[in-house]
Amino acid sequence: MIALSLAEIAEVVGGQMHDIPDPSAEVTGPVVHDSREAGPGSLFVAFAGERVDGHDFAPAVVASGAVAVLGSRPVGVPAIVVDDVQAALGALARHVVRRLGATLVALTGSAGKTSTKDLIAQVLRRKAPTVFTPGSHNNEIGLPLTALTATEETRFLVLEMGARGIGHIRYLTGLTPPRIGVVLNVGSAHIGEFGGREQIAQAKGELVEALPEDGTAVLNADDPYVRAMASRTKAKVVFFGESDEADVRAENVRLTDTGQPAFRLHTPSGASDVTMRLYGEHHVSNALAAAAVAHELGMSADEIARALSEAGSLSRWRMEVTERPDGVTVVNDAYNANPESMKAALRALAAMGKGRRTWAVLGKMAELGDEALAEHDAVGRLAVRLNVSKLVAVGGREAQWLQLGAYNEGSWGEESVHVSDAQAAVDLLRSELRPGDVVLVKASRSVGLEAVATALLETGTEGEVAAR
Repeated sequence: MIALSLAEIAEVVGGQMHDIPDPSAEVTGPVVHDSREAGPGSLFVAFAGERVDGHDFAPAVVASGAVAVLGSRPVGVPAIVVDDVQAALGALARHVVRRLGATLVALTGSAGKTSTKDLIAQVLRRKAPTVFTPGSHNNEIGLPLTALTATEETRFLVLEMGARGIGHIRYLTGLTPPRIGVVLNVGSAHIGEFGGREQIAQAKGELVEALPEDGTAVLNADDPYVRAMASRTKAKVVFFGESDEADVRAENVRLTDTGQPAFRLHTPSGASDVTMRLYGEHHVSNALAAAAVAHELGMSADEIARALSEAGSLSRWRMEVTERPDGVTVVNDAYNANPESMKAALRALAAMGKGRRTWAVLGKMAELGDEALAEHDAVGRLAVRLNVSKLVAVGGREAQWLQLGAYNEGSWGEESVHVSDAQAAVDLLRSELRPGDVVLVKASRSVGLEAVATALLETGTEGEVAAR
């Protein structure tokens, strides 16, 4: 964070200083809400949760070097006390972002946010110092904490914005006002919470409504819900996609023998070839979004193509591909799942597994509401149409719907199976995998199927998978 005195911070957040011998003492390190991350020069933000109260760690964090605590009550060590800790954290982030003057790029969408954010960051940091959201810390706490990691040297700030309801993105853009806003897609993720795609589009479009007139909205021309958002902003609109009307588009899209996408990138300033290190054709759209942002910030087509071709995966459990010593390839995409990302992962598996046996170890897709049965059925059917060698559906009724969809599509006998939990899946795979097989593991985060991938990669280990 940029250096700020405790007196300045107290004024910004409207707080009272307690047990502070020197109000001019400066916070020069990170702002953290995990006591284990506190260190010299840091500011510790104490949240009072249902099970853990951050205020209880105040003496320990100050002993480790934290300058002060931002909390809701005095704690016997230097502290700035406020009525609402979350609001204070947001106010501090807003103040720092305004002081910095960095170009803020925000993105949202139903699927692909984290992968695209990572791509944008990897491209832009070739041009200038860039700070970006770690993992998927995209909510009202993670987003301001990320913004506060920026320093005087930061020129680009790339922030992922999540939403679970109308007004969430409007709140986040109020904390960190973007100059460039990217909307990737409107899909089925969280449709059970929103009530329908129209409501999801309404929520995601709050990002473009927040843009200034001299800003830029980067919109997916291939998604009709996103394309329609052009009417909701006064900012310049740049379209990306495979559509002919896209300003930044891909031509001659194909997958290499290893399942990595390649295409000809076209921008208003030129064209160049891209071969990505990531896996799956769905990354083409993500790459085009990143390319559109980079073009708006002055990078040439050749610079963008080179950066996209060299970019890797920065976030865990998102199409993480690992080959075991025996030749079994494990694709860990277990961080989360929705119908769009599940289908994209299956297509990537089919491309990667040409000439090899393929396994799809799949579990529940959460928060689909009334669409849950149809969407799980559709994924099971797609696994059959893509000639996946064996579907292993893991878990409760949603997994049974996956397996039933495969069965109704013509997957009989041993081509699909339902197992009760992750340990049962591991036991099955350990007994039946052969050298050269490719295994995809994917489900919503709550299922915890990353344990299956972890167990498969622990070659020679027979330990059990922890129940979840």
